[in-house]
Amino acid sequence: MYIIKNAFLCLSRSKARNILIGIIVLVIAISACIGLSIKQAAQTAKETSMSELSVTATISFDRMSAMGNFSPQQGAGGERPSFDKDSFKDMMGGSYSLSLADYKKYAAADAVKDFYYSLSVGLNCGENLEAVSNETSTTDTSSSSSQSNQSGFGGGMFPGGGFGGGGMSMIRGSQSDVTVVGYSSESAMTDFISGISTITDGENFSTDSTELNCLVSSEFATYNSLSVGDTISLVNPNSDEETYTLTVVGIYTSTAANENSFSMMGTTASDPANKIYVSYNALDTIIKNSEESSETLTDEDTGREFETKLSGDLSATYVLSDVESFEKFETQVRELGLDESYTVSSQDINAFESSLVPLETLSTVAGYFLIVVLIIGGIILIVLNIFNVRERKYEIGVLTAMGMKKIKVASQFLTEIFIITIVAVLIGTIIGGVLSVPVTNALLENQITSQTNQSNKIEENFGRGEMPNMGGIPDM
Repeated sequence: MYIIKNAFLCLSRSKARNILIGIIVLVIAISACIGLSIKQAAQTAKETSMSELSVTATISFDRMSAMGNFSPQQGAGGERPSFDKDSFKDMMGGSYSLSLADYKKYAAADAVKDFYYSLSVGLNCGENLEAVSNETSTTDTSSSSSQSNQSGFGGGMFPGGGFGGGGMSMIRGSQSDVTVVGYSSESAMTDFISGISTITDGENFSTDSTELNCLVSSEFATYNSLSVGDTISLVNPNSDEETYTLTVVGIYTSTAANENSFSMMGTTASDPANKIYVSYNALDTIIKNSEESSETLTDEDTGREFETKLSGDLSATYVLSDVESFEKFETQVRELGLDESYTVSSQDINAFESSLVPLETLSTVAGYFLIVVLIIGGIILIVLNIFNVRERKYEIGVLTAMGMKKIKVASQFLTEIFIITIVAVLIGTIIGGVLSVPVTNALLENQITSQTNQSNKIEENFGRGEMPNMGGIPDM
């Protein structure tokens, strides 16, 4: 009891020094509260984002693996190995795209939460229709189709070519006017979900329907004086007599960069303005009709045989719950029979990790700041207490001369420091708690606001948000 009483008396005699110590402890306590709150808020935001993250995965052909498995034939008598070009072409040309049945088989994996796919085909413009072009002079549709048909490259590099079609024979029309993309669901229309594309007039087609309804870009509509309700005619690049009539039900705008159009190959199909969107079922109907009416012809210029049927490039996306599900999915599809020539990848994981960089940086800076404050504050406190002990040598000598043991003398000094620390920590915790609330709320609010805005934006992109009712867009 004497130690505590004497400690309070000593505190009242050295007010300035004790107030300074209290202020240092107070700053440390406030900094610790704010720093820990920021780290906790960052961790909470990360966990919230992780719980709501939908990881998408794709299965693609691994060309490097296939080339590694391709063994040139050894020549007779130890000669240099010969290279079988035909076998190499068959391997590279026939393995790019899995069939829809294969994609659906892998979608049965337990880790898959959702599954969607799309199909793309290159077509030419029909009568009174032109692809958007920056050329100063234009040719009529028949001339365009004729020039495309005379290319004779087999169509492997562009929509409608043989690489995506699963080993079909030589096809002309590698240079098409437009690209028609068929989606299995709105989930597959990632450009509209991400905000790259937005419906500004009309409405979206029914993804379950086989009707030939389509969306066209605002540039394409303006270029051809089209409006919602009009029809357009598209032609098979390999057969001028095979035409398809589509009804425009919506017009969209796109901010996609035009990096590949008007290239040396002269194709306009890669221009985002010349992309026409339909349902997968509608485009699949077109391809099946094309297969039924297909003919095998011989190119007059090259002498190569080709089939007039259309061939689409199929791609599929698997939606998974989290990163752990992605790892399970990769294992499960191998068990379901996926060949090692194909690889499973996800761009979302890298993108998600990149989006967390600001939060991680803030959390790291807060941690370093807390460590620096603790180190500097601790050093200052040690120095102050060293000077305090030196200034009170006479007092220590008197107390020991009176018979007080050294441990009791040390206990008195510790009691003084403990009293100051407790008071400063309590005050600092209260102040730090009050100051940390708006900081953590701001971080979490930004996260929630971002997710809400993203959800609302997706609805607007499909023409269903709180936009002006343009061109008969229905209120949902």
